[in-house]
Amino acid sequence: MSPASPTPRDPTSTATGLGRWPAALQWGLVAGLSLVTTVPLEIAGFPAALLMGPMLAGIVVALGGGTIRLPRFFFFGVQVVLALMIATMVSRDFLGTFLDNWPLMLFVVLSVIGVSTLSGWLIARTGILPGTTAIWGSSAGAASTMLIMAEAYGADARLVAFMQYLRVLFVASLATLVAHFGGHDGAAIPPHAWFEPVPVLPLVAMLAIGLLAGIIGQKLRVPAGAFLVPFALASMLNSSGTVTIALPQWLLVIAFTLLGWNIGLGFTRAILLHARRALLPTIISIVALISFSGLLAGLLILVLGIDPLTAYLSTSPGGLDSVAVIAASSNVDVAFVMTLQTARLILVSLIGPWLARFVADRA
Repeated sequence: MSPASPTPRDPTSTATGLGRWPAALQWGLVAGLSLVTTVPLEIAGFPAALLMGPMLAGIVVALGGGTIRLPRFFFFGVQVVLALMIATMVSRDFLGTFLDNWPLMLFVVLSVIGVSTLSGWLIARTGILPGTTAIWGSSAGAASTMLIMAEAYGADARLVAFMQYLRVLFVASLATLVAHFGGHDGAAIPPHAWFEPVPVLPLVAMLAIGLLAGIIGQKLRVPAGAFLVPFALASMLNSSGTVTIALPQWLLVIAFTLLGWNIGLGFTRAILLHARRALLPTIISIVALISFSGLLAGLLILVLGIDPLTAYLSTSPGGLDSVAVIAASSNVDVAFVMTLQTARLILVSLIGPWLARFVADRA
């Protein structure tokens, strides 16, 4: 997943630029810029335009000195809504999909984890960043978990947040371009269908169940529990025919927008200035990881015969939520994409902290 919330701003710092504006005006600006950036992308037919446009607007406001941040409660709600959305598209059992291809899937996931860890080790060896910061920041996935663990282990949380946000930005942007120019783009939000009516009581019941499942996932400390637990429950209910999940399109538009803002507003001017020495090596490591993931996608195409875009999104080392939005906006095998992405998230959460500590101690 992408980081749950940006690193808190130092309260002693002096606000500059847009930071001097009232919060209401800053939110109004980011909303207006979102319209300006999203409409052209929608007209051009880009998948996940409703995510990318707000993300770009958030970056502009953050770099202009904006101090607004998406409250944790709203981001929690976004994860639940996205989980329910993806659950409506999964008709095949996750466990069955994994068991059918588990040797190859494990190889792909462990390879991505290995290469991301190697990148962090190499950055640490250059002396540009401390060992712990480089290792935690280079971890491919489970960004929220890595931020918490990094701070507990004494790493620079601001640099870790920067490295994680930058990876999410690169992966989401490139995946959107690949989906668009690869000729597989489709519309998750059909034109002029944003306000089609849906049954109110089933919607309220499903949202209540999703929110409760998300809270349970967080309380049980499940990796990305606010997304995975509602997703697993809703997938079982939907695929078994117990319930039929119908989400209004306007709700999905809101969820995509808030997710984009959550990512974009993390790129504050202070964090970028703090991380300027690490910018180039971080970008090189991200490009190397994305390129390696592309080779793994080629392996999936060769061995399993799946379509290139499904393979690419399955191996993309981005945030689970942003990849899910792009997959849902494209003509791909969503079940396969989500199975491999979920497997990576779980494994990174399980072995990532131990692996990061092990490598950092020897860097």
